[in-house]
This record gives sequence, structure tokens and C-alpha cells, in this order.
Amino acid sequence: MTFPSLHPTATTPDTTLFREAFRDHPAGLAVITATGADGPVGLTASSVSSVSADPPALMFSLSGATTAPVLAAADTVVVHLMDSEQIDVVHAFATPGADRFTEETDWVILPTGEPLLLNTVWALRCAVTDRVAVGASQVLIATVLDIRSAASAGDPLVYHDRTFHRLGQHSRIP
Repeated sequence: MTFPSLHPTATTPDTTLFREAFRDHPAGLAVITATGADGPVGLTASSVSSVSADPPALMFSLSGATTAPVLAAADTVVVHLMDSEQIDVVHAFATPGADRFTEETDWVILPTGEPLLLNTVWALRCAVTDRVAVGASQVLIATVLDIRSAASAGDPLVYHDRTFHRLGQHSRIP
């Protein structure tokens, strides 16, 4: 059985069409932090997803030449699930070369050594259990060790078509 091409000009999947497809697919945002040899590191990621509820586990992918290798080598990380109230933090951790761990970021080092961003909706401290190389990226699978929750949450924040979007009552479909 043969399947028709989903895109009339494509005969094989290519990077451009793949990127276009995922630009049209909204994703939640997280900031992933760890401690490296030179101190705390972190980046904004849209690839975090749940893998298992029992035991609690998640996965995410990393790519890049500076922060990603440090995170990929870490034994433990903190995955901060972000909302629209933390858009400035999301921007800072998404901007190469930006100062990320500043006084305005409002963060602390946990007794276990990882940087924790305060005032995030959810913070999941995780032990990295598996690393899989895929092309120029690394996929990390991590078991959740500890979960912290803020008292209240703002509107959900998603990344769609290279921009950040706030979800709210206006975006609900009855």
C-alpha cells in the first residue's frame, strides 16, 4: 500500500517542512536548569513532555553548543513549567548570551545543588536516567525526584509559530 504525499512538493521529508510543521504545533514552555562546572546554567525548552505517571518521569530534547551540553551531562536538573507571569524569565533563558541568573530572576541553589527558579508554577527536580543522541540533539529521560508548586498560577504559556502566546478564557472551546 502506498500513501499519498502530505505536501504536494515534497517527495521525502526535509528540514524546512519539518520545521514548518512544528511551528504550527503549539507547545508548553519550560526552563530547565542545572549546575555545571562553571556554575548554574539553564535554557528555555518547548520539548518537555510527560512519559510516565508511575513512576513520574518526563523527557526533553536539547540542542546547541553552549548550555545544552552542560545540561545533557548533568546528573540532575530542575524542570520549571512556566506560565504567562514568567514571560521575562522565559525570554531571558531563550536569549543566547543573556544574563539568566540575576537578582531579578529570583532564584536559589537547592541543598542538592541545582538552581531553583522561585515563583514558577511547577518545579520538578529530576534525575537523568537516559540520554539518546538523535542527529545534533540529545533526548534526555528523567525520573522526577521532587515536585514543588507555587501558590497560584497565571495563564498557561505556549510557543507557536516562533512567538509566545497566553492561553486564557478567550481561547477556550466550549
